[in-house]
Amino acid sequence: CIDSLYGEWGPVLKIYEGYAVDKEIRYKGSSGGGITALALYCLERRKFSGVLHVKMKDDQPLLNETIFSQTKEDLVSGAGSRYSPASPCDGLEKVKEAESQSLVIGKPCDIAGVFNVRCDDSVLDNKVGLTIACFCAGTPSTSGTMKMLEKMGISQDTLRTLRYRGHGWPGVTQAIDDKSKSEITYEQSWGGVLQKYRQWRCYICPDHAGEFADIAVGDPWYKDVADDDLGQSLILARTKQGQEIIDKAIAAGYLKAREVDSGILPRSQVNLKNTRAALWGRLFALKMLGVPTPGYSNFGLFSSWVETLPLKMKIKSILGTVKRIFVKKLYKKQDVYSSLDE
Repeated sequence: CIDSLYGEWGPVLKIYEGYAVDKEIRYKGSSGGGITALALYCLERRKFSGVLHVKMKDDQPLLNETIFSQTKEDLVSGAGSRYSPASPCDGLEKVKEAESQSLVIGKPCDIAGVFNVRCDDSVLDNKVGLTIACFCAGTPSTSGTMKMLEKMGISQDTLRTLRYRGHGWPGVTQAIDDKSKSEITYEQSWGGVLQKYRQWRCYICPDHAGEFADIAVGDPWYKDVADDDLGQSLILARTKQGQEIIDKAIAAGYLKAREVDSGILPRSQVNLKNTRAALWGRLFALKMLGVPTPGYSNFGLFSSWVETLPLKMKIKSILGTVKRIFVKKLYKKQDVYSSLDE
């Protein structure tokens, strides 16, 4: 384990930077196609039964669906990040019923869920051969996507396809309906609209980098992105199993990657580091006002809050949460069905 990273990033054995050797996978992936390349290696060389992941729902492009891919074509059809609600764990029964081991891909919270279920289900535990998490800054609601489409001038009623990223790095957001096609930059979609619609749960999440996964993958934002760059992936080996898969995928020609210095991770994901560091202040504000508060152990939240955040951000982590408590009416018991998409 890399000691300098453990306190704020969880277990990391090695860090790689690279991309999918397959040009189509690299082009369609959100950041170099690293996840899809590793998944394809597991299917073809490790003889996994399938890969559980999410993709755009073909007949309702506004939504996502969980699929169990067993071919390269199915995998590639789901390449690219989906900045909207998704629930890959609803397909775990397919993993459990498969003939051999399978790969599960999801957000950090999805993989943490898989980790917990495996502790209570020995059959599923034996059938999960590997888990991969994508870095996550939070999941926008469906309302966020609807607002984004409105700004793009695309009708959600006649929407035919929706891509949030990919086709280059970081790629553009593209939506097509029956009458027109519209594209906006990643900064305009995520920074301008979607991040404002993240669910409250994401604001009080301690794990944005897939600490419970065998492998975690994100963007190496530490450097400027060239216009002709097809994509790069920052790949974290969190377990020995994960490290073995990465190394063998490289050797087998599925992934082109090199090991990089540990300092690349915090420089690449400054926002995720600060979000994690702000969590102690947010939880303190919730407790102070008597709002239901999740409990987390062994995450070192207080030390991260003290050591990482400057004074102004410490104050903001508390006062900003106090404001959200009243704006979002967190002090009141919510009806779960009416508030799912708020």
